[in-house]
Amino acid sequence: MTSAEHTSPETPRDPGHGPSHGSATHGAAHGPAAGPTAGPNAGPGRGLSYADSGVDIDAADALVESIKPLARATTRVGVLGGLGSFGALFDLRAAGFADPILVASTDGVGTKLMLAVATGLHDTVGIDLVAMCVNDLVVQGAEPLLFLDYFATGKLDPAQARKVIAGIASGCNEAGCALVGGETAEMPGIYASQDYDLAGFAVGAAERDSLLPRGVGPGDAVLGLASSGLHSNAFSLVRRVVQLSGLGWDAPSPFAPDLLLGAALLEPTRIYVRPLLALHRAGLMKAAAHITGGGLPGNLPRVLPDGTVAVLTPDWPVPPVFPWLAQVGGIAPAEMLRVFNCGIGMAIVVAEADVAAAMALLREQGETVMRIGHIEAAVGPAGVRITLPDGWPE
Repeated sequence: MTSAEHTSPETPRDPGHGPSHGSATHGAAHGPAAGPTAGPNAGPGRGLSYADSGVDIDAADALVESIKPLARATTRVGVLGGLGSFGALFDLRAAGFADPILVASTDGVGTKLMLAVATGLHDTVGIDLVAMCVNDLVVQGAEPLLFLDYFATGKLDPAQARKVIAGIASGCNEAGCALVGGETAEMPGIYASQDYDLAGFAVGAAERDSLLPRGVGPGDAVLGLASSGLHSNAFSLVRRVVQLSGLGWDAPSPFAPDLLLGAALLEPTRIYVRPLLALHRAGLMKAAAHITGGGLPGNLPRVLPDGTVAVLTPDWPVPPVFPWLAQVGGIAPAEMLRVFNCGIGMAIVVAEADVAAAMALLREQGETVMRIGHIEAAVGPAGVRITLPDGWPE
């Protein structure tokens, strides 16, 4: 994201690194300032400025000022100080932790950003960035506390960047974590002018005796929480399918008639933090897996013990974007399963006796939840077994 000050001219070890927005600020100093100096191409009577190299400190400063209210609106119990320091501080005791274990994650949004640039729709990719990080924290039983972002671009457009960071702040509010800092890097020569990349960094905490997964075994049930669509994975393949379809981003979406194609594909990743924390605090969750790249086969085994297999029945409703991609791209069902979430954004393991209570709680939290399988004993490493019906996905 961004925070208070915004300096960061070039440093001898990092030539061309543009303005930053340090931790607890989008913009703590990054190195010695590069003041105007005469150079061989400076011209008569004029020295070079940083702006001559394509880096606009004034634009970066304007961005920082515009996003300060966004960051402040995400503050929470435990945050110490405000924007402007070199680092963010957090008091775990004030946040109510007795014997905490810190949990950290990092992620990006990938080539979904190319759709945002192509369509000019930058409002939701920040939500994606937060979701990809905090969903990875909560599956370990952790409450997200802090978030920092990295925004890199070829030429800083403050209006564009503010929309992205507003989305990040929105995601942080939804997840209950504070946006405490970030970095804005203007790097001409690495990125084309309006292209940008994002990275997110989340820190959470869990009490030592509440870390997940724990106690998973044969006979447990597997529940699935509905995804909002593609979330933030495999957009290189998605873009290839759209190319094959011959449709433009501004064409009516063939799977969401009320939306244009670009807007439909940019539907943001669902943030599952609050419902999963509620389930965990009720003592009903044994394990959870965030279904991202690798799909169910690649992610669910990560939270299962060796000697078990998740047996899944794929009879859950599949959002229409997935059959459209499979049909237009000729993508095989097994490939769909290992690339996309195919309608399940989070898989949860609960005791068989707790299925009804867990499903009721999750529905009260606003989730669409369904039973998608169970755990069986097996030999060897943990795995997933799915028998696909003919014509899947439809």
